[in-house]
Amino acid sequence: MRGLQNKRVLITGGASGIGAATAARFLEEGSQVVVLDRDEKGRAEIQRQLPKLAGTVAADVSILEQVQTAFAQAIQVMGAVDVLINNAGISIRHNFLDITPAEWDKILAVNLTGVFYVAQTAARHMWEKGSGVILQTASTNGFVGQPFYADYNATKAGVIELTKTMALELAPKIRVCAVAPGYVLTPMQRAEYTDEMLEEVNRKVPMRRHARPEEIAALFAYLASEDAAYITGHVYTCDGAETAGGLASR
Repeated sequence: MRGLQNKRVLITGGASGIGAATAARFLEEGSQVVVLDRDEKGRAEIQRQLPKLAGTVAADVSILEQVQTAFAQAIQVMGAVDVLINNAGISIRHNFLDITPAEWDKILAVNLTGVFYVAQTAARHMWEKGSGVILQTASTNGFVGQPFYADYNATKAGVIELTKTMALELAPKIRVCAVAPGYVLTPMQRAEYTDEMLEEVNRKVPMRRHARPEEIAALFAYLASEDAAYITGHVYTCDGAETAGGLASR
């Protein structure tokens, strides 16, 4: 991709799954990369797996003070942040009627409030320096109803609208987009699905498989690059055509 050499990239939730694959891709593109993650063991492991990382920083994205401290540390390491991959997120598979207030609050705190905290902190920094790219991890669950994930779905719909509004307000200095993956074979997905459930999902996806984290990372790399210099304010789906049709296609 054009223009990613020496770009300074911060990736939240970067210790595993899509975040880790995205860190690896930006390193391949010649970028400097700092991973933000709350998991201490995960941070140590990703630093071991990707020794070219500029560093890792610790933060729970649902706590603003931790976000601000970690962002300042990333700036100290790299000098600035040119690209934010706002990726941290969690999910709990459960029936709508069984969601407790504590579970609802936890999902919203990480997946929506946390995205806002990181995005606003990054945007203030990028606005001051005159340029930047913010890319956020949404989900096809944000625009197509999916059973057993009511709280998660609500947060991803929020990320989509947050992304569009940010793009309007932050142009022309800062580009803001979101990526909406469908089913991706990540550790989080693997923990929630049995082999039988995974196979059932694969049968309904026209491509007959889950996405690989590296395929989502490739889309992030494109959107952050100079090849996408006029792209902002939109959500880009990567789902193997899962949401391309209606009931007749399922």
